[in-house]
Amino acid sequence: MTKVESNSHQDTFEAGIEYAKLLSPGNVVGLTGELGSGKTVFVKGICKYFNVDEDVISPTFILVNQYTGTIHPDKSPGEINHFDLYRIQSKEELGTIDIFSYVSQNSICLIEWPEIVMEILPQIRIVNFTHSGNENRRYIYY
Repeated sequence: MTKVESNSHQDTFEAGIEYAKLLSPGNVVGLTGELGSGKTVFVKGICKYFNVDEDVISPTFILVNQYTGTIHPDKSPGEINHFDLYRIQSKEELGTIDIFSYVSQNSICLIEWPEIVMEILPQIRIVNFTHSGNENRRYIYY
């Protein structure tokens, strides 16, 4: 397990860039932690590494944002699917977005609040964000 200490948004962003180096098409990553713990900033770092040109924002109300990035080893394009499942309360609600249609060998899926999908996506990797007693210090575990 890797533990990264973050004392700023920039540290969290850079941790996302470093973590992205471990990803490849077909990966599904669950991002767990309290509100405001840095999950979306981390996703922004991942997207930066994969040359996403679009503005990366949390999909809290639309549930999923799709970005195109150079995710393949040969730098060819593929999709980065960024989910925010905070508002999903049941597996039935999850069915409305058909999460399985986003998981493929031509995409990377990043899922904030993945608890509801962890048993149906057994291949999910977990990145956990925690606060320390200091408001500015966070720890990222993967």
